[in-house]
Amino acid sequence: MRISVFGLGYVGCVSAACLASMGHEVIGVDVNQVKVDLVNDGKAPVVEERIGELIAEVVRTGALRATRDVREAIMESEVSLVCVGTPSEPNGSLCTTYLERVTEQIGAVLAERAGGRHTVVFRSTMLPGTCLNLLVPILEKSVSGTAGVDFGVAVNPEFLREGTSVRDFFDPPKTVIGELDPASGDAVLALYDGLPGEVFRVPLPTAEAIKYADNAFHGLKVGFANELGAVYQALGVDSHQVMDVFLADRKLNISPAYLRPGFAFGGSCLPKDLRSLIHAAQRADVSVPILANVLPSNSAHLQRAVEMVERTGKRRVGLFGLSFKPGTDDLRESPLVELAERLFGKGYDLRIHDANVSLSRLLGANREYIETRLPHLAQLLADSVDEVLDHAEVCLVGTRDPAVLSALPHGDGPLLIDLIHLPDADTRRTEPGYMGLAW
Repeated sequence: MRISVFGLGYVGCVSAACLASMGHEVIGVDVNQVKVDLVNDGKAPVVEERIGELIAEVVRTGALRATRDVREAIMESEVSLVCVGTPSEPNGSLCTTYLERVTEQIGAVLAERAGGRHTVVFRSTMLPGTCLNLLVPILEKSVSGTAGVDFGVAVNPEFLREGTSVRDFFDPPKTVIGELDPASGDAVLALYDGLPGEVFRVPLPTAEAIKYADNAFHGLKVGFANELGAVYQALGVDSHQVMDVFLADRKLNISPAYLRPGFAFGGSCLPKDLRSLIHAAQRADVSVPILANVLPSNSAHLQRAVEMVERTGKRRVGLFGLSFKPGTDDLRESPLVELAERLFGKGYDLRIHDANVSLSRLLGANREYIETRLPHLAQLLADSVDEVLDHAEVCLVGTRDPAVLSALPHGDGPLLIDLIHLPDADTRRTEPGYMGLAW
């Protein structure tokens, strides 16, 4: 394919050189004449493993050249990769100035381009909605045409680590294609023909969001490991030995476990152990802002459910689920008990059903916990699913009990606030009266 790459920084330079080495005909575009001259001389404008030899080879064969001329690049290509920077503004917001400028320039040339559909592919990191709400309108205004019809638009985030970016390009962890329409996605897919890794074709905002999910998690992992290391050093424990064992657990730790948006966590272990670890860090004068804010974050997530109920304006509320985990009657530090307590305290007329929870069977710490946190539980518990449904104007679903799931109405009946991402959530979200907690 004939490809133009806008921006010859790390991402653009590596993308251009690697695509050229795969047999594509690539034109690099940059406003910096020094970068353009370096590429045309077969030299890399960035310091990166293998990039120097790669650029020298593809320039020698004529597969890659560079220019400052936007018109020349667009006229001589079928696909444009936009790889310009999106730095932070002083207040932390995303700077889209370079994206907007390049998009306007591309649109102006597309307006006069004839023969064959051109696809604009945004590879720059940008917040969800930037492409659809900002860049597509710029293109449509410049071209006086319709995106997805007169020209293609896609979002193709990169997952290249500086220092190993050439290796990462040829052996990607995944390929994400945000497509406005199937033809736009097909054009991007053709760029990477033959590369390994799973391909995900998703809506434009999803592709934009995936990049942020990745980078936020990477930062969180580094911070988490460093905070643990600082605490364990203070406690005289070998942190690397701890993490060797931690990383060996592929069932719960390095796995998809606990990484699906849902309701707040609770139970007899997680809150207690987090508090103990944070207290130990404080006694050792070790600052652990990530760990110290896990429980406040959890509480804030629970509060979102309360606020969703408040926004409905309804007063009769039903709650399905009470124990902290399905298949148990353990109520200790259950987030559903906390939710019930907050709603009851705000004066809501509440009914609760959990098939595993019977006041007469609660013993020991379980009973003591309920008598302390929700002493009026007896008057709130309902014996059946139907009793809750008949009572409630709005129902919160915090269980996957088959009896509850099969009884939940579609469309008619009480409003549903889904706390757990129901098995049919994707269908229900198109129905009136359904609200997902974080989806």
